[in-house]
Amino acid sequence: MHVFLEKYFSGESIKYTQIIALFVPILIDHVFLVGLNLLNIAMISSSGVAAISAVSMIDTLNILLISALVAVSTGGTVVVAQYKGSGNDLMVSKAAASSIALVPLLASSISLLLIAFHTPVLNFLFGAATEDVSILARTYLIGSCISYFGFAIVESVCGVMRGIGKTRVSLALSLIMNLSYVLLNIVFINLLDMGVLGMTIAANVSRYAAAIFAIIYLVKLDNTLYIRIRDIVYMNFSMLRRILFIGIPFALEQLFFNGGKMLTQVFIVSLGTYAIATGAISGTIASLFLVPSMALSQTIVTVVGQCMGRQNVKDARKFTKSFLWLSSFSLLIMGLIIIPLFHPIVGLFHPPAEIVNDIFVIILIVAIVQIPLWPTSFLLPSALRAAGDSTFTSISAMLSMWLIRVILGYMLGIVLHFGILGIYVAMCCEWGVRSAIFLWRYYGEQWHKHRVIEPVSEKSVPQ
Repeated sequence: MHVFLEKYFSGESIKYTQIIALFVPILIDHVFLVGLNLLNIAMISSSGVAAISAVSMIDTLNILLISALVAVSTGGTVVVAQYKGSGNDLMVSKAAASSIALVPLLASSISLLLIAFHTPVLNFLFGAATEDVSILARTYLIGSCISYFGFAIVESVCGVMRGIGKTRVSLALSLIMNLSYVLLNIVFINLLDMGVLGMTIAANVSRYAAAIFAIIYLVKLDNTLYIRIRDIVYMNFSMLRRILFIGIPFALEQLFFNGGKMLTQVFIVSLGTYAIATGAISGTIASLFLVPSMALSQTIVTVVGQCMGRQNVKDARKFTKSFLWLSSFSLLIMGLIIIPLFHPIVGLFHPPAEIVNDIFVIILIVAIVQIPLWPTSFLLPSALRAAGDSTFTSISAMLSMWLIRVILGYMLGIVLHFGILGIYVAMCCEWGVRSAIFLWRYYGEQWHKHRVIEPVSEKSVPQ
């Protein structure tokens, strides 16, 4: 095992023991995140098909907006990781403070706009939903918006910690937020029978509690970054430009990508409440397959970022290739574990008997197709982005989403009446197109020629 790990996961920049130390906390975080999300959806499903449909609809919009915040936070992670790789601790601290200031500011702006225009947004996106689903969706949307600021604080701090390699800290903050969310959901949904309203209260309490812990850690306990409150309030526009150089293209990609997913959700809404529930349950179960791969995708941002900070393209290529193979292997293993357990897992959601077979067919298709295609579709662009190749990856992802998944999904799902199955087939086709584009880019030379950071003379830790 040592020989294998040394050959494929060690290089001049980073050793495999460091990669394992980065990966394991992120993996644990994703195990809890996906597992707890599974429990949350299962709990809200006990409140009826209307409740799970409303949560599914609004979560599509939540994912769209939260992904944009995570994208900007990823810009901070890349800049921090590259400065860390270059050995410049002063600029690491400045980049961290700028990222932690920027992401919550964006979150508060998004929240205020969405709360102010929530009625036209709901009518435009989900006007075809039934009245009972629409009422619950309005409650969940407003409650989610209020929680964005707390989430943004936690996410920005976690992004910075991943950039410097302190993934245990990001794990601890994530566990505080997500475990408290599940425990509060048990109280508000199962014990007090508050349904969707209880879920929104739980989300707000858990996210703001984790945000308080994140700030306390930064200013009182951290012995690496030396960040003070005034460092966060002060806007370093030069550093913000570096973060946004990575973050804006990625954020636009996430907005367009998840906007396309939201449009396909609109297609699903038009197919009826049972189709919405089928999509929600299928998507939640499908996320179980991706736990190790998502952790690898997040880890590679730090690994490649630090390699490029040292200007070591050879290591960046080597680690990217090794992570791709490992991701495909993990998807195979997860499929062999989850498919035989399908019926016990789907039983957690209390689905109507009429949709169980459709869910199984969708899960089986996704499980097979994602083994060769998901790593090159999603993990590979994370590596390219960590090297500074954000604009190309974002434009490619947006075009493939809208030209393949949205248009083909509409044709197969609505025009040709294949329903939700047709929408998932279109998704798999889009993965194939993404894979071809990003592999072509990876085997070229342009992706590693971007310059995210500039050499500076100060390398002392601020006192």
